[in-house]
Amino acid sequence: MTTTADPEASLRDAQKAIQSGNFAAAAAIADAILAEHPEHKDALYMAAVSARYVGRHEDAAQHLSALKSVSPDFGRAYQEEGHLKRKLGDMAGAISAFERATRYNPSLVASWTALAELYGQSGNTTAAVNARAQADRVRALPRELLAVTNHIHEGRIFRAEEIARAFLQRNPTHVEGMRLLADIGSRLGVQEDADFLLESAVGLDPDNIQLRLDYIQVLRKRQKFSEALEQAKTLMARDPDNPVFQSHFAIESMQAGDYETALDQFEKVLQKLPDDAATLVSRGHALKTYGRTEDAIASYRAARDVAPGQGDAWYGLANLKTYKFDDEELARLQAQFSAPDIDHMSRIHIAFALGKAQEDRGNHDAAFAAYAQGNALKHQTVRYTTEQMHEEFDAQKAICTKDLFDAQSGKGCDAPDPIFILGLPRAGSTLIEQILASHPDVDGTLELPNILSLAHRLRGRKQLTDRERYPRILHELGADDLQALGEEYVETTRIHRQGAAFFTDKMPNNFRHIGLIHLILPNAKIIDARRHPMDCCWSGFKQLFAEGQEFTYSLEDIGNYYRGYVDLMAHWERVLPEGRILRVQHEDVLDDLGGQVRRILDYCGLPFDQACVDFHKTDRAVRTASSEQVRKPINKSGVEQWRPYEAHLEPLKTALGPALTHYRD
Repeated sequence: MTTTADPEASLRDAQKAIQSGNFAAAAAIADAILAEHPEHKDALYMAAVSARYVGRHEDAAQHLSALKSVSPDFGRAYQEEGHLKRKLGDMAGAISAFERATRYNPSLVASWTALAELYGQSGNTTAAVNARAQADRVRALPRELLAVTNHIHEGRIFRAEEIARAFLQRNPTHVEGMRLLADIGSRLGVQEDADFLLESAVGLDPDNIQLRLDYIQVLRKRQKFSEALEQAKTLMARDPDNPVFQSHFAIESMQAGDYETALDQFEKVLQKLPDDAATLVSRGHALKTYGRTEDAIASYRAARDVAPGQGDAWYGLANLKTYKFDDEELARLQAQFSAPDIDHMSRIHIAFALGKAQEDRGNHDAAFAAYAQGNALKHQTVRYTTEQMHEEFDAQKAICTKDLFDAQSGKGCDAPDPIFILGLPRAGSTLIEQILASHPDVDGTLELPNILSLAHRLRGRKQLTDRERYPRILHELGADDLQALGEEYVETTRIHRQGAAFFTDKMPNNFRHIGLIHLILPNAKIIDARRHPMDCCWSGFKQLFAEGQEFTYSLEDIGNYYRGYVDLMAHWERVLPEGRILRVQHEDVLDDLGGQVRRILDYCGLPFDQACVDFHKTDRAVRTASSEQVRKPINKSGVEQWRPYEAHLEPLKTALGPALTHYRD
């Protein structure tokens, strides 16, 4: 028998033992692996399976608990839990487990089949028919695509891509293969490829509902809101009373800025499904963005009341920043966080909400514990590494030199209208945007993904084997290329504008691509929104972001990221023309609002306007976590919020290193 020095070979032996019915032998192999590798996902799974078959039910449950802790979105763990609960006679628990299994991995035929049987036994005929149909659909998939689906949902994304591409080379118009490869591209951040694949697939099979729903999601990620809205309208034309289609139409209307239509559609969904928690939460988000805070609170509360484990409802309240949980709500939050069957993402949402509830009471140790738990749970789901970030920053510094900018000077698109506000999240960029958007000559837009998409495209398909292709390719681009890229940026962002002479783009991560911005848009304005490192990093650590910003879920990661940001910004200031970038220190804005407003407007070439000082009176939709804060007069309540937590923040200080004291240099 293979030793655990080679756990993968040992697992193959265990799998053979299970297939032959020798579960005791399989359990012994799995237990031996776990003695040396206690968090080995596959060993925990096989140990749980073997223990169930030999009747060691408590051991099976313990292995599953450990497995779900190590890999909270591993569908097979919940499938095995369903089998165990069913064997123990807990049919309700089995249904819940199998439902979660199919949510995390929709290719699990055994789970769909079990659900069909259990729903049928409980008299839920409609659900039984649907589950059986899903089982049949999965069984009918080509063997390669079934493998692709499993690899995707079990985290082996590059292996999934390899198989999917090989399959499509042999079957270039197979729409499910195209859909799965698009899913892979979206997960890898290559939204352009996903967009192209889904557009092509929809053309081949226009009646395929899942294709259109996936297409809408990708278009939204690319912030192609008008196109996403058109797809949602197509579904509505097909069946105007379908609540799923109405919900998507509402969400896309909201993204396109039509909040009245969005809210009207949410109401129509709720007339049919008054207790639909997801719709209540989405309506809450729309109301919050629209500035109807009290109505948003009511919608979040309604969602929380009908589904106490609906984590994003609790976090929607917390993320208002101005809402304070009462004692009864705190008790409910604590009970939900401890509930055994809450799903992983809801537990994350509730942990962050619990942190806010404790913080408002001045229970700083308890608040830190909750924030730390939420971050640790979220960190399990991200692929970010500090090492990769350092490699990217080092490549920018090594390749984007003064020689590059001298050689490429005088090229690009001469449009003066973009104003980039960049830096780290939670550094005061929303305040700067609100100040500028209050000026009659400036349109405030969003955190636009266009520069990040251009960088992705320039990086090409060799992002793993040739990580430095971008930015190295910037040396190779000719004048026509640079001008075309700049013009493309201006044109593709036009949908977000209202006709003013200038517009803001406040995507924080654009600081990593200032070299690209300067080359394609030499007349664009670039504002570095900077905040004290402890305030900035602590504020980021206690914020659960909708997507992206994966460096914020560890004190070490966020400290290293801030340090890398300060270092890279120093590089840009050295190699670009003097005065090219305006640094705006958040604390200076709080101390001298009028002076800093004039400084920002002067840099942008804009005449002074009192509305910029009275920014909180400006009526506009604000989609970031600071939406409620910028609707109030300026105050210093956010300064040194990290101080009560200082005893817990040594890892952050260590990671910041020299940036802790030299962030203004």
